[in-house]
Amino acid sequence: MNQNVYSQRPGSGIPTVIFALLVANGLLFAVQQMSPRFMLINFALWPATHSQSPFAPWQLLTYGFLHGDLMHIAFNMFGLWMFGQDLERLWGPRRFLIYFLVCVVGAGFIQLLVAGMQGGLYPTVGASGGLFGLLLAYGLTFPNRVVVPLFPPIPMRAITFVFVFGLLELYFGVSGSAPGIANFAHLGGMLFGFLTLRYWAYARRR
Repeated sequence: MNQNVYSQRPGSGIPTVIFALLVANGLLFAVQQMSPRFMLINFALWPATHSQSPFAPWQLLTYGFLHGDLMHIAFNMFGLWMFGQDLERLWGPRRFLIYFLVCVVGAGFIQLLVAGMQGGLYPTVGASGGLFGLLLAYGLTFPNRVVVPLFPPIPMRAITFVFVFGLLELYFGVSGSAPGIANFAHLGGMLFGFLTLRYWAYARRR
């Protein structure tokens, strides 16, 4: 595949898949505000092992297009735009979309495992699993680029940014000091992103 060929909306600097994901997430967030209970019960990710859970297989994908509040979707869409554009330009729209969705589903799978061990009945929403997968790919692909996170606003190399945020997610997940945040789902997105990149590298060598 020619890595320099990518699809982009005419007259826009935003690549096609990034634009489509931004629009889809925005529209579904609006639908959530109009019918929150219906959307949450049917399309958020619920634990699979709880006897009273409304779990359905499609939730492994659909949860990634729902968000808890305006701040939640704003941060996730900003991250998608910030880290996704150069990756879609490099990979092309098809490979980028596959990678993003694999990370979303993989993060959801890890969250199901964690929720099963914890035994609670609570839903998971958000594109963060896909975003953390993109973050990992960005750091590995452009390791020496300097990024400035919103918090803390300290310039650092992209690979350092990935390493720091990965350690923070692991700490928060193990310690339980960030309740209400699916830290292991974030790590799951990074894990499945890494496995996908390794598979692609292996396939190129064959």
